This record gives sequence, C-alpha cells and structure tokens, in this order.
Amino acid sequence: MPASKVWVTGLTVGAIAAVTVLAVQANKGPHPKASAARPSASASAHASTSPKPHATAAAAVPASSGTGRRIVYAVGQKRVWLVDASDKAGRTFAVWPGTVSPDPGTYTVSVRNDATTGSDGVQIENIVYFATKSGVNIAFSNAVDGSSPPPAAGKETGGVRMGKADGAALWAFGTTSTKVIVVK
Repeated sequence: MPASKVWVTGLTVGAIAAVTVLAVQANKGPHPKASAARPSASASAHASTSPKPHATAAAAVPASSGTGRRIVYAVGQKRVWLVDASDKAGRTFAVWPGTVSPDPGTYTVSVRNDATTGSDGVQIENIVYFATKSGVNIAFSNAVDGSSPPPAAGKETGGVRMGKADGAALWAFGTTSTKVIVVK
C-alpha cells in the first residue's frame, strides 16, 4: 500500500477513535431535557447550572404576542416560547436575562453567531441577535459550559441566557428574519 494511503487510513482510524471517545464522554455527562422550567427567585442573584422546575404546567403563550411563527420573550416571566405557524408553542423554557432588557415590541432576528465570548467574559454559543437598546446588543444565547452566571456587576449586558438544550432549539428555530415578540 502506498505511504499516502496508509497515512489517510491512519487519519481516518484516528478520527473515528477520537469521535468514539468524545461520544462516550458526552454520554456520561448530564442529559438535559426539554422542560417548562423557571428560574428560582434567587436565580438572578446566584449562578446555577439549570433552572429550577416549576410545579405547574407550562405557561400558555401570552395572548398579546401576535400570531404566526415567532419567538415570544416575556421579560417579566423570564420565559421564551418557540411558536409555530399554527400558533402552537412547540417549546417553552425559562431564561436568565442580562442587565439590559428590550422594550416590548416586535423585532426580527438580525444576526446569528455560532460562538463567541460574551460581554461578561463567558464562552457562549447559539447567539441569536434581535434588538439593541442604549447601544447594547440584545441576543439569546447559552453558555458553552451550560451554566447561568449572574450578570456581571456594573456591566450592561444584553444576553438572554438559557440552558444548552434550549439554546440549541432556539438556534434551530430562530433563523435570520424570524419574528421576535417581546412582551412585559
């Protein structure tokens, strides 16, 4: 066998082995599930790895949130809904807002970014930008490590954080030009 084929075969075998090891490691970690979770009253003041489950059924999509396919963000409830074209919420979840919240209104997803470092220094992914307020960009995202750190003291941050599974779902749903409705 020529040396180049041995080299390529070796790379393929090495890549398969690496993927297998990573898959086994990932399988040993936490397995987030979609839930109607809501942060506890102290979630905004303390870091946590996931929202605390709420004892009642998932909250209904706010009546004042329009119609059609959209992302609904209720600032006061600290909750997001991913609503399909038939006005059914396919998913709802709790979020941890930054220090700057968007005003109620209709926005659209303007920019998406796979990953970066947030203004608070945390590695984030699934970033979906939809608003700007007082010069601060506001976007949905999740921390790469799955945590929800409290907003950085003294900093204006526009990140609306969520758990990893919820971040991946919002990323898949919130393509460019997707409508975002913000309610109180």
